Amino acid sequence: MSDVALLLVLILIIVLAVRGKKTLPALGAALGRGVKEARDAVSRDTDHDKDGDQPPTG
Repeated sequence: MSDVALLLVLILIIVLAVRGKKTLPALGAALGRGVKEARDAVSRDTDHDKDGDQPPTG
């Protein structure tokens, strides 16, 4: 198991111990929404750059 995976498992265990198992789905949903919004923002930025509609700098 890599160090990153081990760290994620450790964080999950700590969150589960502190927050309880009932709030874990809500935390996962919030994290999923955040990731989706970030991907959408990057996608919009990339689409904007492809159009060549960048505002002038300076």
